Amino acid sequence: MFRYLSLAFKNSLRNKRRSFLTISSVAVSLCLLGVLIAIYHALFMHDQSPGQALRLVVRNRVSLAQPIYASYEEKVRRVPGVKEVSVWNWYGGTYKDQDQKNFFARFAVEPKAFLTIRTQLDMPNDQRQAFIKDRQACIVSDDLARKLGFQVGQRIQLTGDIYPGTLDLKVVGIYHDPDATQSMFFNWDYLKETLPVGRRSYIGTIAVLADSPDSVPRIAKAVDDMFENAPPQTKTESEQQFALSFVSFLGNIKVFLMAICAAVTFTILLVSGNTMAMSVRERIKEVGVLKTLGFTNEGILGIIIGEALCIALIGGVIGLVLAWLLTTGLTKSGAGAMVGVADLGLTWFTVVLSLAIALFIGFISSFVPAWNAARTNILDSLRYAG
Repeated sequence: MFRYLSLAFKNSLRNKRRSFLTISSVAVSLCLLGVLIAIYHALFMHDQSPGQALRLVVRNRVSLAQPIYASYEEKVRRVPGVKEVSVWNWYGGTYKDQDQKNFFARFAVEPKAFLTIRTQLDMPNDQRQAFIKDRQACIVSDDLARKLGFQVGQRIQLTGDIYPGTLDLKVVGIYHDPDATQSMFFNWDYLKETLPVGRRSYIGTIAVLADSPDSVPRIAKAVDDMFENAPPQTKTESEQQFALSFVSFLGNIKVFLMAICAAVTFTILLVSGNTMAMSVRERIKEVGVLKTLGFTNEGILGIIIGEALCIALIGGVIGLVLAWLLTTGLTKSGAGAMVGVADLGLTWFTVVLSLAIALFIGFISSFVPAWNAARTNILDSLRYAG
């Protein structure tokens, strides 16, 4: 088979229009497949960072949309193995307008405790102190600052939707944290002052820092057991699992992604199979000529399969380039911040798996036509009138 690779490559491009359309179909399908695999890998196979391994989030067991009592915070603080806790409240709201480019994650936190919990957060000490002391202070991630042009000292207004009113914030720090990209954090006490008295005793979630990764499962069980009989029961999970809770609002995302991947793979198989069947039917007489020249059945089988593999590989490479451009754009837009993934780009796992799928489809789609052509005897091949 490898002896005839150059011949197989030339055959794959002999009908340029059909080859172009087939390669384009494979490329678009592999692009979609690559993006889906990258998202699946980032969501469900992404390794925890050292900071994430120490952090947990306590939330309402029923739903993220349901609050818990603010008094839970002090009770959680007393659980053995807990080093620090902080309110971690999703704010929502709008910055400037509803344009997607102005969207980013916004959380209300307790600054001093929050800075302790974020073990990988890097920011100058004077900016840390300003965040702790100024009730209207906020800090933004470095990638968000580059995207929207935020600078230290700039005033920012957020218009509430979940919470009423408008917040007037001052950027006092720009931080770098691989686990908190495209995000802004501001003072929970400042937000609380704007709330009606009845809402001040409720919070969204509690961020927890454990003393070691080994303590995380024990702390999670202890906290949930503590509030087992309380009116709002809790669900305590790792930060990574909590991030995936946002995605769960869409349903069983694992099943969705796998179903779409299967549909895309089946579509590529149909396109490639139809193309190879047409190509082989047009060249039945050529097969007879090749046999008269001494080509063996195995050689003809290898040439036809090699032709399909070339088309699949070319389409796969182009598709992966397109997928890389898309995932890079998603990363820069901050889409990964919502699920706690800083990088949605293609990994070697995604690249190898996508190309393997492309080659597998090329082989499967061509094997039956190639096998039938290779088995056709010389007389039948030369008499073929199709």
